[in-house]
Amino acid sequence: MALSPDPAQWWRTAIIDIAPGSIRVRGYAIEELIGAVSFPEMVWLMLRGDLPSPDQGALLGAVLVAAVDHGPQAPSIAIARMAMTCGVGVNNAMASAVNALGDVHGGAGQQGMALYAAVAGRAGSGIALGAAAGAEIGARLLRREHVPGFGHRFHPVDPRAGRLLALVDEAARRGAVEGRFAAIGRAVEEALAATKGKRLPMNIDGATAVVLCELGFAPDEGRGLFILSRSVGILAHAMEQKAQGGRIKGPMPPQVPYTYDGATPRTLPPKAAKAGETTP
Repeated sequence: MALSPDPAQWWRTAIIDIAPGSIRVRGYAIEELIGAVSFPEMVWLMLRGDLPSPDQGALLGAVLVAAVDHGPQAPSIAIARMAMTCGVGVNNAMASAVNALGDVHGGAGQQGMALYAAVAGRAGSGIALGAAAGAEIGARLLRREHVPGFGHRFHPVDPRAGRLLALVDEAARRGAVEGRFAAIGRAVEEALAATKGKRLPMNIDGATAVVLCELGFAPDEGRGLFILSRSVGILAHAMEQKAQGGRIKGPMPPQVPYTYDGATPRTLPPKAAKAGETTP
């Protein structure tokens, strides 16, 4: 595409229009939105271009509430707290924490959405949902891939997942969502149990993936929405650590040693005499 000679065309956006005395978000005057829409509804408007229905806004809000925090043992939260003890500002602490939210810590919701889309694609070719889930799970396990969204290293049953699924079921009964991805998530859980011989209950990431797929979000948006939610917990922990004080707190208390597994103690060899020097 040829570059426009008009400097005003350098950046193009359909999100916001600003003029002296006027701010319009997706066409809505900001002063009309303030006090009239909730923050989850505003998030929806920014990403989707229109306002959600009450059910859609409530489901998005539930997801944002569910993922705000999981304690200081979560790497992103721990990083925020450690950063604050190093004397940086809250923006530095939050940025450091958010930068830790990658594929392993923070990416399972996005990956779960992609998993459900893959199962939906198999089922769309005429295969029964249970068989489609079994085929997808079998293929992933054969490749020794991690199956995101099921099982939890801390919770035998994740208390957040059941509540999110119940909200989806309620919305489906009202016709606000189809309930298709809730069925896919449950089919994946059954397929995992059948394949592994033990049940791995759906966790927060699997349930979040159900909700966001039902709402029509893309997997990349799912990652961003998780980061948006977890940033609230990151901020809260950063500010709590600032209030508690402390300087340069590492990941473990000083009395808890780390494990050294390097070389045994050794010494440098004697220096060789330089050319032309004589030894007295």
